[in-house]
Amino acid sequence: MERARSLYKNDIDFAALALQSRDFAKQLNYIIWVQDLLDSTAGTVKDSYDPDREVVGLDVGTGCCSIYPLLGCKTRTNWKFIATDIDEQNARTAKENVVLNELESRIQIVKTDPEGPLFPLDEFDHKTLDFTMCNPPFYTSQEEMLSSAETKSHVPFSACTGAAVEMIAPGGEVEFVTCMINESLHLRDRIQWYTSMLGKLSSVTTLVELLIKHNNYNYAVTEFVQGSKTKRWAVAWSWGNRRPAMSVARNIPGVPKHLLPFPADFSFTLPTETNIDTAISTMNAELKSIPWYWEWNKSISAGVGFASENVWSRQARRKMKLAAQAGTGHMDDIPQEVALGVRVQLKLHQGKEPEPKEVQVLIRWIQGTDSVLFESFCGMVKRKMEDVLVEELAA
Repeated sequence: MERARSLYKNDIDFAALALQSRDFAKQLNYIIWVQDLLDSTAGTVKDSYDPDREVVGLDVGTGCCSIYPLLGCKTRTNWKFIATDIDEQNARTAKENVVLNELESRIQIVKTDPEGPLFPLDEFDHKTLDFTMCNPPFYTSQEEMLSSAETKSHVPFSACTGAAVEMIAPGGEVEFVTCMINESLHLRDRIQWYTSMLGKLSSVTTLVELLIKHNNYNYAVTEFVQGSKTKRWAVAWSWGNRRPAMSVARNIPGVPKHLLPFPADFSFTLPTETNIDTAISTMNAELKSIPWYWEWNKSISAGVGFASENVWSRQARRKMKLAAQAGTGHMDDIPQEVALGVRVQLKLHQGKEPEPKEVQVLIRWIQGTDSVLFESFCGMVKRKMEDVLVEELAA
């Protein structure tokens, strides 16, 4: 809570927001998760927060205090929000909170039609958005909400205290997020990441199965824990091909493994005697020889590579030889159509004491949709590095 308090310019603003917010800490966790989702899919060599990046997000059903836009704008200076709500009073008080925090230039409150789309980009005069977020109605009826409240042992902190318009909808959260998924089928990558918080773990499984049914395998799931009892979950999906880090996409117990996103990280350690400078030189030389885009950052011992197809297999090299393209090496521009994007990093890793530190190779899948292609690349790098270094150590 102290971390959240520092976001506001005085205690009066913080108290007003905290009183009007149901699960303030989880909302902050949700914002941080969305930030991590965007940071890890920026496609850069550092794979981290870029303070110069301008981001525009949409908060669907912002509620009476517009907590997500306020938190987002307080923690990220280049973020802007459109915040919608179907309730006139919610829209009015949310706007008052935005004015109170002097963020009118960065947060736009919009009263929307209950029968209209959840993502009316054309009405907002926005061709694209970076993300959406939503805390949808958890319950299908008043009876379900009351029944759930009766099982809670702590009030009001572990019970839901939102207005009925915020807590109840036909079909509950699964039906609400299903509508979001259906709308995303038409908007596709006009929005980079669609996200939603969830009140039931079972909803995660249902919605992931729906995404897979629509052939979407670029999604992320997570769990938010506040205290010892209160939990929430979240799901995100993208129709683009930027892949989030595993720490962002697979941070959730209780979901069947086959429904978790494909692992985007691959690592291996090199022979114990390997010198890290030798390993770095060897890695950079090997990947620089491939006909793809390759950029190495010496200061962090990491590089990014982008290919339009498999250009490292024996079959691909043979094909390029026949086409007289072998040995083209590094390309100046990232391919317009990226089949695979990876980040490769080398660092010293301390194993079990008293063993010496080992050189560890970390490969992260940052772009693409073909998991077989990613696995092929990882296998090639591992074989090449081990073969070359074994020869050098034996010499």
